[in-house]
Amino acid sequence: MLRTVKPKNARSKRAMDAREPKEGTKTGEVLNGAMKDLMALKRPDAISFSKKNDIHPLDPQNTSSGSSSISSLEFWASKNDASMFVIGQTSKKRPNDLTFVRMFDGKVLDIIETGVENYVSMESIPSPKSTPGHKPLMHFASELFDTHPRFIQLKSMLMSLFNGEAVESIYLKGLEHVISVSLAPTPATLNTASSSTNSTTPLPKVHIRTYTTRLLSSGSRIPRVELTSMGPSMDLVLRRHTNPDPELLKQAMKRPKLKKTDVEKGLGKKRKSMEVDEMGDLRGKVHVGKQDLNKLQTRKMKGLKGGAFDVGDDTGDSDSDEKASKKQKLS
Repeated sequence: MLRTVKPKNARSKRAMDAREPKEGTKTGEVLNGAMKDLMALKRPDAISFSKKNDIHPLDPQNTSSGSSSISSLEFWASKNDASMFVIGQTSKKRPNDLTFVRMFDGKVLDIIETGVENYVSMESIPSPKSTPGHKPLMHFASELFDTHPRFIQLKSMLMSLFNGEAVESIYLKGLEHVISVSLAPTPATLNTASSSTNSTTPLPKVHIRTYTTRLLSSGSRIPRVELTSMGPSMDLVLRRHTNPDPELLKQAMKRPKLKKTDVEKGLGKKRKSMEVDEMGDLRGKVHVGKQDLNKLQTRKMKGLKGGAFDVGDDTGDSDSDEKASKKQKLS
């Protein structure tokens, strides 16, 4: 039986409370730098939460922590109009844990938990940086990003994270930086035939590297591109994850029947007098018949009623003028 020590006074009680293990959320220097650099790549389309929030979205849903975390994320998504969250936590069991949460229609769509290793910050690399707000070029160097379910989900998550404004054409000088995502050597037992989420084969690490582009003369119309390391540089280890709900994923992947280019060309049924503006909104023109404004019923006001000074009765005006002149002569 364990001996229970009772404090003798308030001072000893505070000392005993300080020695007890405490639950809390902490990040650490690695995660703070990683999240800071990810925000720098997303600027200005990113918001930083400075307070420490006790969020554990991958905890079992039958506990209060998991359900409260999901409800908190949905609340913040609706309040900040955010479609994605990046959560940093570190513990003895899962050090340097970086969790990606994707939202759709104010609800959690899917979650990927990763561990950060071999992190190199953007500040430690002395090289020119890209302009904030520019859309990066994403490069995925492995066939597992198209065959393995876990890496397919990770590729979709990273593209959603760094995705910017949808563009139809690319200006070559506007591509200032490239984000390269590659994998460590794939084990021989991990092939396309046995790719499944239940496989016991350890998954390879994910290497994320960021480079700035430099266009050099090549003697032809197409310039020679030179890549310079910009940072951040990190390796991700895949940990826990959740698959998206099939019905919610079906709604998220739903696309309009006609593309923007088809609408501009007038394709489809009943597309007359319709156009797409610069913001991508569909606008239509409505034609109405000719209106007779003389018969338009307006609001009746006491100050607008006809009086003695209305124009149109010339005889009455002349008689009143003559009577007024006679009174002046008699006086």
